[in-house]
Amino acid sequence: MNKLIAVLIAGLFATSAFAQTAAATPDAVKAESKAGVSALKADQAEAKTDAKADVKVSKATAKANKSKAKARAKAEKVTAKSRAKVASADAEDKVSVTAKADSAIVKADAKADKAAVNADAKLLKVTMDANADKGNAGIDAAAVKSQGRVNMKEAASK
Repeated sequence: MNKLIAVLIAGLFATSAFAQTAAATPDAVKAESKAGVSALKADQAEAKTDAKADVKVSKATAKANKSKAKARAKAEKVTAKSRAKVASADAEDKVSVTAKADSAIVKADAKADKAAVNADAKLLKVTMDANADKGNAGIDAAAVKSQGRVNMKEAASK
C-alpha cells in the first residue's frame, strides 16, 4: 500500500512537471505520458505480486505451525500413554514395560522432530519462492521504467 501511495504521489509531481514544460514537442509529451502510465502500471503489478507473495508466506507459516503442533501433540499423547502403562505395570514387569515405554517415547519424539523439520523446510521453500517473485517483479518494474525513459529521450531528440 505504501508503494502505491508513493507511486501516486510521484505521478502527481511528474504530471505537474509535465504541465510546466511548455516548449515540449507533442511527441515528447506523448512519450512522457506513456512512460508515466507504464511506470504506474509496473509499480501496481509489483505491489500486487508483493502482496500475493506475502499472503503465500503467511499461509505457509500457519500451515507449518499447525503441522508442528499436531506432531508434538501426537508425541505427547504417546508419552502420556506410555507413562500410564509404566504406572499400572506389575512390579516384576516394571523394567520391561519401562523399556518399551521409553522406546515408544523416543520414537514419538523423533517423529515429531522430523515433522517439524519437514514443515520448516517447506516454509523455507515457500519463503524463498516468494522472495524470488518479489525480486523478479521489482526487476520487471525497473525495466519498464527504464524503457520509458529511453522512449522519452528518443521522442525528445526528434
